[in-house]
Amino acid sequence: MTDTSSSQIAQLPVMGEAAQQSYPDATLYVVATPIGNVADITLRALHVLLLADVVACEDTRKTGALLTRFGLNKPMVAAHQHNEREVAVKLIERLRGGARVALVSDAGTPGVSDPGARIVDAVRAAGLHVVPVPGASAAIAALSASGLVNDRFHFVGFLPAKARQREAELSTLKPMTATLVIYEAPHRIVDCVEALMAVFEPQRQVVFARELSKLFEEIHRCPLRDALAWVKADAHRERGEFVVLVEGAALAADAGDAEAERILQILLSECSVKQAASLAAQITGRKKNALYERALQIKGE
Repeated sequence: MTDTSSSQIAQLPVMGEAAQQSYPDATLYVVATPIGNVADITLRALHVLLLADVVACEDTRKTGALLTRFGLNKPMVAAHQHNEREVAVKLIERLRGGARVALVSDAGTPGVSDPGARIVDAVRAAGLHVVPVPGASAAIAALSASGLVNDRFHFVGFLPAKARQREAELSTLKPMTATLVIYEAPHRIVDCVEALMAVFEPQRQVVFARELSKLFEEIHRCPLRDALAWVKADAHRERGEFVVLVEGAALAADAGDAEAERILQILLSECSVKQAASLAAQITGRKKNALYERALQIKGE
């Protein structure tokens, strides 16, 4: 679409549907952009970018290339993780002057494992209007193709870079019954898998969604015990951005309800497995043996 002008886009019959909604001025529009395939941009996103007086973006080069693909030429302001607060002040001034501001990240939705949340927070604190323009999502795309049957998921985002902190966070996530959604960079995928194998049960299902919507998209599901071998079997599997899904923990059959689980986990942070199970049984009235077995599962013993 490099030869398509913004006026041509605006005249496309289908764009009339996008124009039906009101797009007030003095508003910050949080615009999701494609995570890979440029064709995944939405009609509403194009319409908002057409209307925008300025585009606040993570990287002006990447966003400039996206705008050019659709024949758009808009003033841009760099808004990345190192200058969000300062840029927020300038954007608020523009908004108070009646401008429509489109906020985008390099790919996906601003503020979700990407810069943007601080800007939205500042704009809201200033009493100004914020409108989301949803679009492609790596997390939802991976979940939809995973086949993991669970009506709940927990978005983790990027794990800590340091090994000890990473394993500590994974340990807190281990008892969760929701599917875990983890983002990971290619140069850390092996470290991520090794940490998962050190903390989680080997039979847990894990899904690797790599380069979603791009030419070399790959989605693979296997037991965690086989995960590292799969990653290392092909050098190309250590390239590209990853969404890693980890099957949630099995529900404890006899350990009691969510409150008993919560109490047990609190006690385990201060007491031995035996003491925690005994105290939890006294507090909740649940069977001590069942709580003891559940405590062993939580501690990975």
